This record gives sequence, C-alpha cells and structure tokens, in this order.
Amino acid sequence: MPSYTTWDGLEIAYQTWGEPNDAPTVVLHHGFVVDANVNWVAPGVVDALVAAGRHVAAPDARGHGASEKPHDSARYGESRMARDLGVLLDTLGLPQIDLVGYSMGGIVSLLFASVDERVRRLAVGGIGSGVVECGGVDRRSIAKGAVDDAFVAQDSATITDPGAKAFRTLADALGADRIALAAQAAAIHRDGVALDRIAASTLVFAGDADPLATRPEVLADAIPDATLQLFSGDHLSVFGDERLVPALVGFLA
Repeated sequence: MPSYTTWDGLEIAYQTWGEPNDAPTVVLHHGFVVDANVNWVAPGVVDALVAAGRHVAAPDARGHGASEKPHDSARYGESRMARDLGVLLDTLGLPQIDLVGYSMGGIVSLLFASVDERVRRLAVGGIGSGVVECGGVDRRSIAKGAVDDAFVAQDSATITDPGAKAFRTLADALGADRIALAAQAAAIHRDGVALDRIAASTLVFAGDADPLATRPEVLADAIPDATLQLFSGDHLSVFGDERLVPALVGFLA
C-alpha cells in the first residue's frame, strides 16, 4: 500500500481505485476505529463509484489501518487529520475533489471543506446536531471519558457504557491498536467548525436510529448549500440500507 509523509512527519497509508479522468477524484475519509477497507470497500461504496467511472482515493487516518500509530494524544485530533488530507491532495496532484466523510471522517471533511476551496461536492454522514452544539463528534450519548477508558481496560467485561463497549468490541474484532485509538478519543475536536464557510454543495446523511447523529437537520441547516437524507439503521447498520450507496454515487455525479 502506498503512503505519504504528513506535515508533522507521520506515514499515512492510502489506496486508489479506478483511473483519473475529467471528473474530480472522490476522496473517502473513514470513521473512528475502522479503516478505508471496512468503511468504504466492504459496503460496496468504492465498487459503485468505480463502476460509475469515478477515480477514488482513501487514506487510513493516523492511528488507524495501515497508517502510523503514535500513542501520544498530542499527535491526534480531527484538525490534524484535515491537514493530512491536504497533503494527500498535494501528493496526488488533485486540483479539485469530491469529499465523503463518515463519523470522525465527517468532522475531518467539514474542517477541510471550511478552509480548502478544492472541494467541489461534500457528503458527510454519521454526525448531526453535535457538530453545532458540541463542536465536533456528538459524545452526549456516551459518558464522558468512557471511550478512552474502554480502550485501555484490561478486561472488556468491566466496561459498562454500551456505546463505549461497542467501540471496544469493534476495535478488538479488527485487531486495532487500542492505545492509539484512546489517544485519538482523548483528542477529539471540540472547537467547532466554521460551517458557514463551506462553499461546496453538501449532502448530510444519517441513520434514523443513530445516537451519534441525532437531529441531523440542525447540521444541514447550518451549512449554506446542504440537503439532508435519512436512511434506515444506526451508526454501523446504516450501510446496510440498499438506498445509501446509490444516493452517494448520484449526489456526486
């Protein structure tokens, strides 16, 4: 898997699919704990985009997948990941992109689109009113510090918060670096996003039973040119709604 060196010296792995053409490359940024393969390849998003004639690129965020995984929380946070995206675009020589981000990747994508004019169209999912009301990923459904504690717990049976336990179970199933994930959990973005500066036409999408994406209309209303589409499912199962992938491909067409 190819990689590039970030602005602060980390190695970030990425993948590409399809062939570059006149349409902007679609860049996909995954969510917390998972990687590009789990978030975008497995649900069929990449295959559908390539079948539609799109060139696709997707990084594994710092601390995730095949990328470097420091254990210092000072190396994490969605704002740092947004800067990593800029280096990826420079590395691939992309003058314009369509950008899709989910959950943590949705925050990264919003931050990037608010400061970089290379984003033509933007789609963000798995996030909602928390972006406006909490300044980033909505942690109101999970007790403060519970996710951080879940990743460092020696015995997962001691984890009582169901949301935090779900993240730990997923991390264990993927063989993820739990200390790196705890470092990211401690560094999540809380400083807000300049949503009014996003010029890209935007799709906000969410599962109708997602506790981390409550009231997504609040987020859509805060972005100048945004529409909202709801699908069936929670934070993970929403990708099982057969309408989701065609909706993404159609919006980016």
